[in-house]
Amino acid sequence: MKGRIVRGIGGFYYVEAQDGNEYECKARGVFRYNSEKPLPGDYCDIEIIDAAGKTGNIVSILPRKSFLIRPAAANFDRAFICFAAKDPDPNLGLLDRFLVNTMEKDIDTVIILNKVDLVSDEAAESLKKIYSDAGYEVILTSTKQGIGMDTLREMIKDTTSILSGPSGVGKSSIVNSLYGSKVAESGKISEKIKRGKNTTRSSTLLCLKSISEETYIMDTPGFSSLYNELEPAELALHFKEMQQYFGRCRFTGCVHMEEPDCAVKDAVQAGLIHRERYDSYRNIYEELMKRRKW
Repeated sequence: MKGRIVRGIGGFYYVEAQDGNEYECKARGVFRYNSEKPLPGDYCDIEIIDAAGKTGNIVSILPRKSFLIRPAAANFDRAFICFAAKDPDPNLGLLDRFLVNTMEKDIDTVIILNKVDLVSDEAAESLKKIYSDAGYEVILTSTKQGIGMDTLREMIKDTTSILSGPSGVGKSSIVNSLYGSKVAESGKISEKIKRGKNTTRSSTLLCLKSISEETYIMDTPGFSSLYNELEPAELALHFKEMQQYFGRCRFTGCVHMEEPDCAVKDAVQAGLIHRERYDSYRNIYEELMKRRKW
């Protein structure tokens, strides 16, 4: 029987099957042998072990059109990465690491800047400009004031989307607003460390029937760190705004770090590439170089 994994917890996978039932399944040992892990959003074939108890085994995974390992998700049309304008303050380096990962996998990505009611319009627009100038679509939202939610509903209609981002930025509040009722637990911000408390424990695929029968969103656990796995020389390929300067540097193979007559660094100095983005590029490049030495 065919179905789709809607969540995975502790080695169990919950599959919505074509008969309308949800089955608790284990993955057959062949998955471990092949180093393959089922992901929420995967379409799969299952065998029923106990029809009354609704248990079974996943026997095969159908080909994926998209996937991410962190957060774990498959078969989505677009990724939405959510950060807060304040409480917690935006970690742009973490955002850039996520964008590098989605560019590596050629995933269409939209940035949600949430909680814009907590900052001035000027501050929100300044943050937005860093990424809109880099070629990303940025949506300003506030679930408390309903800002941007109609735009978001229209963008996800009749698609499967993944919603990702650090803890405490308001992902669960956004999901609840889109769903039309409370389906995700909203966390609070730690007053001591000003970071979010992770309330979503696993990636969960939800059908937003209040929008349409074909609208799905994957609510994912928050994260506080993220690592990229690239060759250092490939990193610049994953910064959209740098690509127009390729081939214009003095040295062939310029990695835009310490080389003289670098077109990318000149663009940073001229304000054509935002300093925040270039600083992220340098930090990620140095991390990749250190990992390569290990």
